[in-house]
Amino acid sequence: MPTESKVDVLVLGAGPAGLMCAQGLKRAGVNVRIIDKRPKKVAAGQADGVQPRTIEVLQAFYNPSPNGGIERTGRTADITAPSARYPFEVTLHQGAIEAIFLDSMRELGLEVDRPIIPTALELSHDENELRDPQSYPVKVTLKHLDFGSEGQDDTEIVYAKFVVGADGAHSWVRKTLGIIMDGEQTDYIWGVVDLIPSTNFPDIRNRCAIHSSNGSCMIIPREGDKVRLYIQLSDKDVVVDKATGRVDKEKTKVGPEELLEVARKSFSPFTIEKAGEIDWWTIYLIGQRVAQKFSVHERVFIAGDACHTHSPKAGQGMNASMNDTHNLIWKMTYVLRGWADISLLRTYEFERRKYAQDLIAFDKKFSALFSGKPRTEECQDGVSHEAFLEAFQTFGAFSCGIGIHYSPSSIPSMPNITELKHQSLTSHQTVGMRILPHVFVRAADARPFEIQDLLPANTKWKLVVFVGDIGPGKIKQIERVAKLADDLGKSTGLLKRYEDGVFEILTICATVKECLNYTDLPEVLRPHWSRVLLDDVDMFGRTGGKGYDIYGVDPSQGAIIVVRPDGYVGTVTPLEGVKDLETYFDTFLIRTL
Repeated sequence: MPTESKVDVLVLGAGPAGLMCAQGLKRAGVNVRIIDKRPKKVAAGQADGVQPRTIEVLQAFYNPSPNGGIERTGRTADITAPSARYPFEVTLHQGAIEAIFLDSMRELGLEVDRPIIPTALELSHDENELRDPQSYPVKVTLKHLDFGSEGQDDTEIVYAKFVVGADGAHSWVRKTLGIIMDGEQTDYIWGVVDLIPSTNFPDIRNRCAIHSSNGSCMIIPREGDKVRLYIQLSDKDVVVDKATGRVDKEKTKVGPEELLEVARKSFSPFTIEKAGEIDWWTIYLIGQRVAQKFSVHERVFIAGDACHTHSPKAGQGMNASMNDTHNLIWKMTYVLRGWADISLLRTYEFERRKYAQDLIAFDKKFSALFSGKPRTEECQDGVSHEAFLEAFQTFGAFSCGIGIHYSPSSIPSMPNITELKHQSLTSHQTVGMRILPHVFVRAADARPFEIQDLLPANTKWKLVVFVGDIGPGKIKQIERVAKLADDLGKSTGLLKRYEDGVFEILTICATVKECLNYTDLPEVLRPHWSRVLLDDVDMFGRTGGKGYDIYGVDPSQGAIIVVRPDGYVGTVTPLEGVKDLETYFDTFLIRTL
């Protein structure tokens, strides 16, 4: 007889999206299990682009030279978004990135169960059971691939409240649920090689876009002395399986040496050779697709490559995948804790599918420019350097993740006006986008702190209260702040309306450090001595100040910025807007009063 077990959340797939999901849920106290078919973690290659080593911040462009070969035609900052806290990219192969999650999970007492594959998935049709977040409506049959003893049953049945399919572009979960991918396979064929190069190419440690008469190439500096080369191939170089739309590697005669030979032609007049063994390589066709839906009955979800595929050259694959489950973690946690209605989970598809569609639209334009022929005297219809540079800079905020904007009213029962009603109070901080970075000074000890570091993804909602200037003589503003504290802290107020632990308060004063003590604030607005900040410079005048200008807040008015557990701004209200806050949270949080 197969063994049986129950779990709150079963995660299928231990790539970056699945590991992000399992680690975040475990840290939130959720009973979670994660399985993977691989017997061990990725050793090299695949995705990269998170940490720990930064690469240079220049983006270099090379195009055909009139004298033959290629020449550098321009340089620009790799990260062009002005509000980027970290104005650079970082790279590390996927196996090392996964190891960071695995180590963190191990500290929490969670390991990946492997090698295991799912063989069946059944979802209850009982509507009452589906509506009850504490039920176990999903039955998943698992097969253990390493069961050694003959006669032992290698089958296991798991009953789960929720299932997350983070099992890649050829997702078993997606196919089992019958979810269709909308989009198309392009004609763009690319090879990828990770190696330590021996070269006289001067920009080998910069991210480079090369357009040559032989095809295009992209250089991504990697950890240590490694680089990754993306190399454009022609359709005569590879054999495509028409049934699957994938490269048939058995019939294709192109290997890593052949890829390097194509790269040599693209690099001319510069030279490039390998200094040692090639670390990893692959060949792929660019597919640009989005799943028609990201969940079934808000009980089984798909994330990452399972629900969107695109080219890797914009550096979005792994980042988009991890942000999928980052969006889902807190919502699932709230539902499991009984803090939020299960309808909150609908917002996962609303927000992340819209982002995926925007990503595909961006990728189509970027891939067409990158894969197109360069403009030369013989090819006037080709891609010009100016057109490629314009696209790179136009999409800069989106490609680095800063420009993600979740549309308002993603919660079905919420009227449109609620979230955006007071947007004018924070003219530079857009509702639906991530909280802007800025350095403030802590009132208690004048130490500078980056606000994003004080708003961790700990499943709590943050009420960032810009109280304005409440220094000496500011009687009217002091009275407004006192009234806000009373409204928040009364027995029927916002802070008592829902489960304890939903909210954290961070107060920011437009008063200089010489004129305010943190104890001048009402207790509700200083829950801990470390939670009061000043919009002032540090003791040496090196950092901080002008924060109210950064967020577009009038110091004479103030504002409350509501930051979601995933770091995005949910809504904005005036100091007198506690009723608006209650209306906002009542649409998805479960009241205790």
